[in-house]
Parts: sequence; C-alpha cells; structure tokens
Amino acid sequence: MKIAVIGTGYVGLAAGAGFSEFGFQVACVDIDEKKIQQLKEGRLPIYEPGLEDIVQRGQREGRLRFTVDLEEAVREAQVIFLAVGTPSAPDGSVDLEALFAAAESVARAMAKSADFQVVAVKSTVPVGTCRRLKKFLSERLPEGRPFAVASNPEFLREGSAVQDFLRPDRVVLGSDSEEALSVMKKAYDALYLIETPFVITSFETAELVKYATNAFLATKVSFINEIAGFCDAVGADVHMVARALGLDGRISRKFLHPGPGFGGSCFPKDTRALVRMGSEHRSPFRIVEAALEANERLAERMVQKIEALAGDLRGKRVGVLGLAFKPNTDDVRESPALRVAAALLKRGARVKAYDPEAMENAKRVLKGVGYANDPYEVAEGSHVLVLLTEWNQFRKLDLERIRKSMAEANFADLRNVYEPEELRAAGFRSVGVGRQGSLSGGV
Repeated sequence: MKIAVIGTGYVGLAAGAGFSEFGFQVACVDIDEKKIQQLKEGRLPIYEPGLEDIVQRGQREGRLRFTVDLEEAVREAQVIFLAVGTPSAPDGSVDLEALFAAAESVARAMAKSADFQVVAVKSTVPVGTCRRLKKFLSERLPEGRPFAVASNPEFLREGSAVQDFLRPDRVVLGSDSEEALSVMKKAYDALYLIETPFVITSFETAELVKYATNAFLATKVSFINEIAGFCDAVGADVHMVARALGLDGRISRKFLHPGPGFGGSCFPKDTRALVRMGSEHRSPFRIVEAALEANERLAERMVQKIEALAGDLRGKRVGVLGLAFKPNTDDVRESPALRVAAALLKRGARVKAYDPEAMENAKRVLKGVGYANDPYEVAEGSHVLVLLTEWNQFRKLDLERIRKSMAEANFADLRNVYEPEELRAAGFRSVGVGRQGSLSGGV
C-alpha cells in the first residue's frame, strides 16, 4: 500500500512517519518548499521526542519521502490523508479553508487516475465535514470515478506523539463505504497484532469522538483546578484529593494535576469549536462553556498568588521557568505560561524566562521578556521564581544555589513540582496550587 499525507504539520508529520514505521511507502506533501527541503535533510520544524529518529529511519530505508509534488503523490496512493491545519476563527468556529483548498488539489490529481482511492480526514473538523467533503469531491471528479471518504481522527499528545501513533488506545474509523473501511483497516494492520481496539462508525460519530474526548479532558483539568482553588481557601491538600479521586476506577488519575490551566493546539480550539457547534444546533454545552471560562480566569489567579507571596510586582524581577504549554514540546500556542508571563508584565514586573525548547517560539509572540540560558541565570537577582511548565529539568534544581543567587527567596511553584516542606527547608517562602493552604514558609 502507498500512502500520501497532505500537510506536514504536527499531525501530518507524525502520521506520515508512523505509517512508514508500519512498512508502508509514504509521501508527505506540503506547499512550503523550505519546510520540505528541511525535512529531506532530516531536520524537523518541531520538537517532538522520538520523531526525528523515525523520520530519518524512514527516509534512510526508502519508505518515507517529502515532496511538493502533490499530483504525483496522490496519483500513486491508495489512501490520501488530509492533515492540514484547521484553526479557530474569531467566533470559535473552525476555519476549513486550508482543508478544502487541499481537497481541490487532491481532486485534480485524482481525476487523472481510475483506481479506487480513499480520502481520509486526519484534521480535526466539525461534525458534518466528511459528508460535505464527499459531495465536494464527487462534484469535481469524473462521473463514476471510484473513491470514498473516511474520518480518521488523531489522538496524538504532544510530547508522546510517536508512542501514541504506534501504540494507540484506539483507532476510530468513520465512513459510509465498506470498501473504504476495509482499506483503512489494512493501513492499520500492524495494530491488530497488539490487539488495539477499533471503533468503526459513521462520519458524524467519528468526527464527534475527537471533540468529545478533548472537551472531557479539558473539563477534567478545569475541575481539578477549581478544586485546588477551594483547597487554598480551606487549607486542604489538592494532591491528596486528586490521589483519592484517581483511585476511583470510574475517574482515573489522569488529568488531575492542578496548575495554571490548559493550553496548546487542541484543547482551547476544540472546546470552543464544540461550544460553537452546540450553539448552531441549539444543543448548548454548558459544562464545556464553564470549563473554558474557568480556564480563562486562571492566569489572573496565578498572578494573585505570586503577588501574595512577593508583594507589589512593579519594578521587581520575576524569573519564569517554562514557556511551552506542557513539557516535551516547543509549542507555545495558548500556553498558560505565556498568559501568566504577559500578566506579570502588565503588573510592571521585569520578566526573564527560560524553557528548554520553546524560547524561539515564545520570542515571536511574547515581547518585553528577557531570555536566559538556563534556570540558574533566570533565578539570579530575581525577587520571585515562578515555575510554569513541569519540564523534568526543573524537578531537581539545586535549590540552595538558586536561593543564594536571588534578591529575595520567593518560589511560586505553580505546577506543584516540589513539596512545600522541601522548599521551606531550603529557605524559601513559597506558594503552590492547592497545597495545604495557599502559602508556606511563614507568609
């Protein structure tokens, strides 16, 4: 089987490299010639652990190639995955311009072949898009030309995308064509060997699964963050609450880690899109709306914690550890760390930051911040140190060295990486999120 993947963003690149690991011949297509040349040289435009290795291996062993020639890639492929961006519009709806522009090009290429082909949508799209795409393609292809459309949503977590593709929790396939479903199952043959569950369903259901998954997880994050706020108010420990919750098999422990909120390319965009879809169909998602509102309030709440610890921030030096929305990625899209950093700047603070991978991306969107070479440079001369992204590099810092270099020994651990007692023993006045009262160390 030969596969074409249209779009070499996060999803397209991970999917293309993943299918090449399954042994298929894969052509990844993009209109960005500079990016394609970079990928041909084995250099990735994103940071994702393990992805560079399988990209280079796929190219070295002749299974994976990168090209700007969409027509050639599509003409030879049995399955054509659409993995282009579907960003949010200002009203929260999904911008499908890139998807249908790609579909237009795909249709022109498909028209020159008579073989049955499947156009599979990997991009996250509103419910009803695949059925609309099927009509769109049929209007542009010769009458009787055999093809089918399938929905195959991705569930790749940034920071663990390679593992998520090669060993997924499940594969969701939606289509109205048995032949298309048969072809798609062959594309995922390797996963049958490890007994991966397959969910075979309709276009609409498959499309909704992606939104429902992200909305549920985002709501879970907002829930534990609100529990953490209440723990601060009453002197309870959110870690113990979360642990007890997670031991309940109906709930599980995942996504019960309090902090400055959710961000990234999926949760904010997809929850807003689901709310928009609910409004359009007169079936509102009140719980999801509340989760979004709660998340938007968190940056201000985090800054208030920092102020309670360090006092008026005007003119003070604040060191920020972490800019990516989560560890093991360089993605700063809707990062809560950036929201907090921006709010600190508005308070008149002088902010210096460090992130192991995300500083170049942060520099493009966060102005007025100084950038350091390591955590210790960030801490030097700071009145308060703020931990915003829980990179492993930040879990075992030399606390004594940091304290001695700071202007004031204030540590705002907004990811609860350290135990309050550990920070107190190291000589810090500290604040966490829902950890046995809002402040420790004599504040």
